[in-house]
Amino acid sequence: MSASSGLSLVVFSGGFDRVHYALVMASAAAATNRKATLFFTGRAVLALKSAGGWHGLDPADDGSSPEDRNVHFGRSGVAEFEELLEACVALGVTVMVCEMALRAIGMTASELRDDVPVQTGGVVTLLNGAAADGDMLFI
Repeated sequence: MSASSGLSLVVFSGGFDRVHYALVMASAAAATNRKATLFFTGRAVLALKSAGGWHGLDPADDGSSPEDRNVHFGRSGVAEFEELLEACVALGVTVMVCEMALRAIGMTASELRDDVPVQTGGVVTLLNGAAADGDMLFI
């Protein structure tokens, strides 16, 4: 992928490790001058819920709770969830949430974090904004 192409990450898994790694990928792409978009759908939208919504994500791949896995990452020298999300915001990663997913899990846009500029939209919005020569990954 060239530096001018973009990376779109469709984050549909609600598993903590997967959402965490999507943040890793997006922040790394932005740090290397690639346009990056995170499109949260399915249970992954809980990661954007205000008041620590990521604590409600599904258990990590090793079965530990999101909180325990996050502490483990911090102790291991791996960026924690909030650090990665803050980096994504600071680096200009586009953060989108699927309107259909919000309705499906009974949330409204007003329940999303205030510290993250979240755009609401659908798959068409995502596709229209994606670079024609960019990559799209599903996590």
